[in-house]
Amino acid sequence: MISEVTMPSMGADMTEGTIAKWLMAEGDSVKRGDKLAEIETDKTVVEMEAYAEGILRKIVIVEGTLVQVGTVIAFIGSASDVVPEIATNAPTTEAPKEVAIAATPTPAHTLVQQATPAPAQSTIASVPGGRVKASPIARKIAEEKGIDIATIPGTGPGGRITKSDVENFTPSPAFAASSARATVMVDGSDTPLSTMRQAIARVTVKSKTESPHYYVTHEVNMGPAMTFRAQLNEAIVDAGDRVSVNDMVLKAVATALLKYPKWNSSFDGDRLIGHSDINLGVAIALEGGLIVPAVMHIQNMSLIEISRAVRDMSKRARGEGGTLTQAEMTQGTFGTSNLGMFGTDTFAAIIVPPNAGIIAVGAVKEKPIVKDREIVVGKMMNATISADHRVGDGAEAAIFMGEFQKNLENPARLMI
Repeated sequence: MISEVTMPSMGADMTEGTIAKWLMAEGDSVKRGDKLAEIETDKTVVEMEAYAEGILRKIVIVEGTLVQVGTVIAFIGSASDVVPEIATNAPTTEAPKEVAIAATPTPAHTLVQQATPAPAQSTIASVPGGRVKASPIARKIAEEKGIDIATIPGTGPGGRITKSDVENFTPSPAFAASSARATVMVDGSDTPLSTMRQAIARVTVKSKTESPHYYVTHEVNMGPAMTFRAQLNEAIVDAGDRVSVNDMVLKAVATALLKYPKWNSSFDGDRLIGHSDINLGVAIALEGGLIVPAVMHIQNMSLIEISRAVRDMSKRARGEGGTLTQAEMTQGTFGTSNLGMFGTDTFAAIIVPPNAGIIAVGAVKEKPIVKDREIVVGKMMNATISADHRVGDGAEAAIFMGEFQKNLENPARLMI
């Protein structure tokens, strides 16, 4: 029997995708789980898996085509199956360039250069409302030189004032005498949103609208964990491995979820949908925005295996040595986010639908603490769970966070 292959949904916010590359050709034998194609979404490139077995009889949608989720893109069946007429009548219009490169959005100034050809002569650039069109670096240099940016002729697209315009500008004697105090102006130009940023906007609004968030914060004494990490890294350095603080956080979350599996479920009307695997999402910041792929089956991994999996996934998320899989992008069951590398103390993340929660951790910082009635220097880290109140109440979240804290403050638990 012929089977339709449709454009899959790689997330709750995905409405369309682009066939970036077919990984199989017509006539190839296909098994369940085989990688059929690379699909480009608003956020990244994901490998699409086959859910039927047989022969790839017909590719309906060519590479580079943007189609809606649910659109038939190919057929899989036996050699004797008749391919429906849709295979010969399918659209083959190529996706617009700005969609095809959604993972690396074009900067706003590049869009201006494409839309507006450079004028033949230098002009004073202005827009309705009296704002002057100038690049941020041009404004900064003008401010440092005490020059009114509005007096500088612009040679950029549409008369936009560039860095070189300011550096090469020589004020007239009259201007120099009257410009002892320059007027400070803020760049008020609009910034078009990339498709990735639009997707982030949709999913975060959906999350905050549908999931009643509440927050519980615990302060974790990371002294024992940091000592343990240093000793472990010294022991595994010859194997080329290195465990990060974030790897320990992931292991601590996974271990806590094993004890309190309620938080590894999703709300669905009159029930909670449980998950037999812990697929732990890891927030990864890319140039164009944020994605949260999941480390699959993390409950079966050692701390060192988690470290290797996260490094590999991070590389693939940035297009180094492969792409993320459909499962990694769509089957996360709980989330984590870490802004410690930016010096952040405490923050609360937004839950990734349909997860029940996400734990956000800040930096490990030295601060005075009381130990055995004495003030000593401790290494402390704040961790905050954003929890879905439909799944569990505050006391339950506090108990779960207590388990997470206990795992880090007694790091031998991370090796179990």
